[in-house]
Amino acid sequence: MKAVVTVIGKDMVGILAKISAVCADYNANILEVTQSVLRELFAMIMLCDITGMDARFDDFSSRLSALGNELGLSIHVMHEDIFNSMHRI
Repeated sequence: MKAVVTVIGKDMVGILAKISAVCADYNANILEVTQSVLRELFAMIMLCDITGMDARFDDFSSRLSALGNELGLSIHVMHEDIFNSMHRI
């Protein structure tokens, strides 16, 4: 099982490190990361393996959303099943 994490906001030092730390706390393994900085805008998409996660998915999602609020970023976590359903024709 996987989760897609998206992050958008003003660029600052440590965004990837802080999000990665939350993933590690929940035993969510980061598989792939793509990030870009356009002027001062930071954008990132992260794919995480949540098979070994030792908490509920909504707890993980809520913690990352709260981190986004603390940092002034929009952080959204979507379960792979929902992501795939949304993009099926």
